[in-house]
Parts: sequence; structure tokens; C-alpha cells
Amino acid sequence: QVQLIESGGGLVQAGGSLRLSCAASGRTFGSGAMGWFRQTPGKEREFVAAISWNGGSTYYDDSVKGRFTISKNNGKSTVYLQMNSLKAEDTAVYYCAADYSPPILGRWAPGSWGQGTQVTVSS
Repeated sequence: QVQLIESGGGLVQAGGSLRLSCAASGRTFGSGAMGWFRQTPGKEREFVAAISWNGGSTYYDDSVKGRFTISKNNGKSTVYLQMNSLKAEDTAVYYCAADYSPPILGRWAPGSWGQGTQVTVSS
């Protein structure tokens, strides 16, 4: 069993930046990936970004390419999401996720989830 603990959410003005962190503990992954999804009320959870466990591959949704950067500290089993040029439409609860398998052909269904952290971007 792996536990995922997110931190770093908050309120920021449009155009600003935030960095989310997610620390994995317990039975962590020797392969696979960690990443982020987000969800707004009344909508399905949507993929944002992911990174392979060794940090060698990254995956992004088109809506965040060029603005968000995912990275990983392998020594600490921690993944980060640096969010720049934030827009009002980035407002959501952001969930950390992890799985023994990485995204394949643009699809990813992770089996482990964090509790979520709120990101609010004011316009």
C-alpha cells in the first residue's frame, strides 16, 4: 500500500505561479509513474501531467503544456508540479496519483490517489 500526501495548493492571481508537492510513502514504486489529475465540481477528473518513476519520461495534457512542469526527486520519492502562467480555468482540486504502470498511448488509470489540494486562480 502506498500513501500519497499532497501540499502546496492555495490562492493565486491569474498569471501567477504555484508549486504542488506529493510525497509517496509505504510500498513505493520501483517502476511505473506518479502524476497529477484535477477536478472541478460537476466534471470528471482529468489528467494533467505524469512522470515515470525514474524521471526519464514526462507526459502532459495539451492544456498545460508550456506552463506546467512536472519533476521528481527520486531520493525522496516526491513529485512536484510547477504551475506558471496560471489561468482561472486552472482552478480545481488537484490530486496526486501513482501506479505501477506509466501512461500508455495517452491513457493512464492510476490505482493510488492522494486526498487532493485546492488550487484557486482569481481573475
